[in-house]
Amino acid sequence: MNFELLDLRAFIAVADLGSFHRAARALNLSQPALSRRIQKLEVSLGAPLLERSTRHVALTMVGRDFIPKVRRFLDEFETSVLGIRDLGARSGGLVSIASVPTAVFYFLPRTIGRFSAAYPRIRIRILDVSANEGLEAVARGEADFGINFIGASHPEIEFTPLAEDRFVLACRHDHPLAGRSQVTWKELAAHRVITVGRTSGNRALIDNALAQQGQRLNWSYEVTHLSGSLGLVEAGLGVAVLPALATPAPDHPLIRSIPLSQPEVSRTIGVVRRHGASLSPAAAQFYEMLLDIWKT
Repeated sequence: MNFELLDLRAFIAVADLGSFHRAARALNLSQPALSRRIQKLEVSLGAPLLERSTRHVALTMVGRDFIPKVRRFLDEFETSVLGIRDLGARSGGLVSIASVPTAVFYFLPRTIGRFSAAYPRIRIRILDVSANEGLEAVARGEADFGINFIGASHPEIEFTPLAEDRFVLACRHDHPLAGRSQVTWKELAAHRVITVGRTSGNRALIDNALAQQGQRLNWSYEVTHLSGSLGLVEAGLGVAVLPALATPAPDHPLIRSIPLSQPEVSRTIGVVRRHGASLSPAAAQFYEMLLDIWKT
């Protein structure tokens, strides 16, 4: 018979919501497209399913008989598909994730723990690389998906935001700025500043945000990795500018983090994946679990 699953879902939506307009909005379809799907289903069955009027939509006798069969069919189909996916995920495999290093500790452990408990035979490979390298790994298919703060405008990448990560100042507890509740970017000019190099995506975000305010970052030390800047801070050589995710916990014995203002600069951490690419059953399970954990 010449109809699709979406035709059946369209019929269920109209019947449940009692309105073509509300059903079209719920299914993210135009109202004419929804009407065509219902008409195609009715033609295929050879009988009308809905009675339409200017005020409401009601099931015909055939529609009332047909709707429980459709619900049961869709439920059984979804259960079968999920069972196949679950079987594929449990049988083994590999999930590859390209993540910026600062997000590895914050975003992944909870998901990895839950996922590994459910699917102990699946291996997880984490590529902790720079933002640009991670984005290219996902675009080339070397990683199933990634955690990054760039990619929202990439033509081949789909970006799903997870959290906002503000840039802060890290200094020793005995530094003159340690007692401040916040520090402006202009105030940094009086201190020796440690930052990452210009090839870093974090540095590009900072430079662009400050340039829009007619400011620039005056630095004394430049490192390749954020972890290196924290080492110099601990040694008392200066203060570091870095994302909040990269800073130590509040109870760190040596380092304190202070919000930077005027302007506030932040990066949006999110999940990146290739447009239109299908994930393996194992990667799809991990991806959905990651989104579910961070949405809740």
